[in-house]
Amino acid sequence: MRYIRYASIAIFAVALILIALANRQVVEVQVLPGELAGMAALNPSYQIPLFIVMFGGILAGLVIGFIWEWIREAKERAAAARQAREMAALRAEVRRLKGERNKDQDEVLALLDEAS
Repeated sequence: MRYIRYASIAIFAVALILIALANRQVVEVQVLPGELAGMAALNPSYQIPLFIVMFGGILAGLVIGFIWEWIREAKERAAAARQAREMAALRAEVRRLKGERNKDQDEVLALLDEAS
């Protein structure tokens, strides 16, 4: 299974390298559209290779998606934490009640009672 994972990573890396090599031409990236740049009196633009624009867009989408999911799942994480606290409290109460029930018994009989 480890070799399949390494082969998959290698194929993915080769595909990314081929995409980068095929898209090396330099493009101009403007921060604002032309109409807004005229009103703002500034129009920063950068000359960068196209593959950086593509990979940057993919990376930005992944980061935004991960953050979105983390925020969306906050309710589920809070509910799981609440249930874990409740379960710990219930386990402690069960141990306490078993101790009270078996306090007047012989230790061996108490152990046998807990096993059943």
